[in-house]
Amino acid sequence: MKVTFADVDRETLFLLPPSVQDWLPEGHLARFVVDIVEQLDLRSLKASYSGRGSQPYNPEMLVALLFYGYATGVFSSRKLERSTYDSVAFRFIAANSHPDHDTIASFRRRFLPDLKGLFVKILMIAHEMDVLKLGTVSLDGTKVKANASKHKALSYEHANKLEAQLKAEVAELLKKADAADKADIPDGMSIPEELERRTKRLAAIAAAKNEIERRAAERAKKERETGKKPGGKKPKPPTAGPTAKDQVNLNDSESRIMPTSGGGFEQAYNAQAGVDTKTMLIVAKHVTQHTNDKQEVTTALENITALPEALGSVTEFIADCGYFSETNVAACEQEQITPYIAVDRQSHNQPLWDRFREPPPLPDDVDAVTRMKHRLTTVVGKEVYAARKRTIEPVFGIIKSVLGFRSFLLRGYEAVQGEWDLVCIAWNIKRLHVLAK
Repeated sequence: MKVTFADVDRETLFLLPPSVQDWLPEGHLARFVVDIVEQLDLRSLKASYSGRGSQPYNPEMLVALLFYGYATGVFSSRKLERSTYDSVAFRFIAANSHPDHDTIASFRRRFLPDLKGLFVKILMIAHEMDVLKLGTVSLDGTKVKANASKHKALSYEHANKLEAQLKAEVAELLKKADAADKADIPDGMSIPEELERRTKRLAAIAAAKNEIERRAAERAKKERETGKKPGGKKPKPPTAGPTAKDQVNLNDSESRIMPTSGGGFEQAYNAQAGVDTKTMLIVAKHVTQHTNDKQEVTTALENITALPEALGSVTEFIADCGYFSETNVAACEQEQITPYIAVDRQSHNQPLWDRFREPPPLPDDVDAVTRMKHRLTTVVGKEVYAARKRTIEPVFGIIKSVLGFRSFLLRGYEAVQGEWDLVCIAWNIKRLHVLAK
C-alpha cells in the first residue's frame, strides 16, 4: 500500500492575515503573564518617557517579556532578543516585534526600582483570586554567584605592592617619553597607550583601597561600640586600619566571598526568601552581603509586617538553626508571631515513637527561648517545622536547578536586589499559574 505524506508547503501565503492569538493554546503561561501585567498599574513607567525621538516600545510588553523570560529560564537580554524570533511564546508576548538586547537591558536596569513595587501588587492579585491568605511563613537563604570572579579579589597587601610597581613603571615611561633619544623603546610599544593603561589600573586600585579602608573603619567602629569582635576567637583590641588580607573584588566591589553549601568559596550575595507554606508563593525577599543568616530575621519580619492587611497576618515563622538567637525569638514574639526556629541541626531517621511522643508540660514562667524549644518537641511543633523542607527548599531548588538562575547578571548591591525582586516576581507568577488551574 502506497503511503501519501502531507505536503510540506512553505511558499503559499496565508489566505487570511494571521493573528498572534492563534499561536498559543488557552491556558499557556505566556497568556497568563500578559493577563497579569495588564492588571498592573504601570503609569509611573509610561510617564517617565519624554516623547522625544523614535517611538518607544510599550512598557507593558517589555515588563511581560522580562517576567516570562525569568519564569522560563531566559535571563540575558541577548537571549531574550533572540527568543522573540525563535520562540512562538516570546513572539506572542512581543506582539511579533523584536526589541533589541540594548533596549531590553536598558529597560531592566532603568526600571528595576519600579518593578520592585509590583511584587506586592501581584500578591494582591493572588489574594483576589482566593489563592493567598497569609498564615505560616518559612524563611531561608541561598548563595547566588555575583557577576564577578573570585580571582578578581584584590587584597590590601597586594594592592599596595601593585600600586608601587605601577607607579615605578609610569615614572620610567615618562622618562622615556621625555628622552630625546628614543632608540631604547621596544618596537611596537606606544608610550601614551602604556601610560593610559597604567593610569586606569592605578585609579581602580585606589578605589579598591578606599573601599577596603572604609570597611576596616566601619568594622573598628562596630568593635569599639559593642566591645565584641564579630565571630571568631576571643576579641582582640581593634586595629585602626585595614589588615593585609582585607580584600575587595574589582568586578563587583559590593559582593562578598561566601562559603557555599557544596564546599569551597564563591564571590556571591546571600539571597533570602520567605515562602507561604500553603501556596509556596514568595511573600518576603531581600538580598544581603552577610554570609551568616542570623542577622536576616529582623529584615524578613519588617518585610512581612509591611504587607497589606488584606493579605492576612503571619502567625507562624519557620527557620533553620542558622537563624537562631534569643534576639530573633524575641523579635518574632514582639510581632505576635509564633517562632519555630531550630536551635541545632536536626538528626535524620528519628525513632518512630519519638515522632509521636509529647514532652512534659512547661511551667508558666519560662522565657521565650525555652517555650520555643518545648514547642519544637511537640507533635504539632514537629509537623509545623517539617513544612520548611517541603516549601522553601523546593523553591530554591527550582529557581537554581530548573530555571537555571545561579548567577546575577547585574553588578552592585542595589542592582542585585532589584534582579532578585525580578526572580521572585517571576517565580510567583509561574506558581500562581499552576495554582489558578
